[in-house]
Order: sequence, then structure tokens, then C-alpha cells
Amino acid sequence: MTSGQAKAWQRSWSRLGRELGELPPGPLDTDALFGRSAPVVLEIGSGMGETTARLAAAAPGVNYLAVEVYQPGLAQLMMRAEEAGLANLRLVRGDAVVLLSEHVAAGSLAEVRIFFPDPWPKAKHHKRRLVQAPFVALVADRLAPGGILRLATDWEHYAEQMLAVCSAEPRLHNPHDGWAPRPEWRSTTKFEHRGEHAGRTIRDLLFERIG
Repeated sequence: MTSGQAKAWQRSWSRLGRELGELPPGPLDTDALFGRSAPVVLEIGSGMGETTARLAAAAPGVNYLAVEVYQPGLAQLMMRAEEAGLANLRLVRGDAVVLLSEHVAAGSLAEVRIFFPDPWPKAKHHKRRLVQAPFVALVADRLAPGGILRLATDWEHYAEQMLAVCSAEPRLHNPHDGWAPRPEWRSTTKFEHRGEHAGRTIRDLLFERIG
């Protein structure tokens, strides 16, 4: 971490963050974590946090929970949270699959956002991609009825995989019957800029939890 990130970690981690391995068994008490009761939006893979901070700031009425493994990214996000005076953002450092499996109750999430996950572009590495059928089934179980799963990627093959596995999940419905329009509130990430510069098409997806 940079010196600024290290200082932000020292100042704010105990207030804003939790290590996944240190969470007590069972579902995370989000009311206690945020100090209030509100719909919970989970962002998986917040990176360096620029987009995450903007999205949390734009939705003060939700409890915005970001899970990320990269410590410098979380520290940078805390710096942005401090600058913006965000009160509705909390962080978990660790594996999103473990968090969802062991610490998120069924039907408890209003929304899950996965923007530009690692594409693992080589064919031999596709099995490492996050968005696979078992993971999508887990997300669907954790979403409340009417809850939303949003995804975005600039890798065509991964976008097609996302569309296929999410469409095959019986608890999810695609209201657009294909790619979703880009939401106006989703600010452009550095990964998106890189993809566009490389000539790749950005694709958004949206699925709703049925029942």
C-alpha cells in the first residue's frame, strides 16, 4: 500500500471494514454493521473503489456492502469514502463466494452488482471465472424476491457465458431478453476505458429474482 492508503487503513478499517475470516459464524448482522436497517446492495469486486464510492454516494438510502480481496484497493476506497463523507458504505476483505455461502442469509439482498470481473481470457482458465452456474444459483438464493443481479463485462465470450448461465437459473428472469441497457448511474471504470480503447464492446446484463 502507499503511505496514504496505509494511513487510511489505520484510521478507518476498524470502523468501515471486516476481515472475512474474523466474522462470527452465521449471517452477517447488517443492521448492526451499518447502524441502521435499510436494503442491502452487495458489490462483488470493488477494485480501487472509484465507481463504488460514487454509487454508494448516489444511493444514501441503501446499505452498500463491498467485498474485495485486494487490500490496497479497499484502502483506496476508504480514502474516497472519507473524502465523500459516506455513512452507508461498509467493506469486507475476502472471498465473495465464502461471504455469500456462510455469512449472507437467503433472501436478504436487494441487489448484487458484479462489474467487470476478472475475465480469465485464456480457454484453459475459463473454469476460474466467477460467474458459473453454481455461483449464480447461490446469488439467486441470497436475493430477495424482486431483487436484482447486475453484471457488466467487456469480454464477449464472458458476456455470452454470463447470459447463458443466468438465463438457465430458474429463479432469475431477464426482462430485456438479452443485453440490458447501460444504467445511466453506472460511471465508467478504468477497466471499461481499457476495453473500449482495445475495441471491445461493453455489455450489461440485468436479472430479477422471481417469487
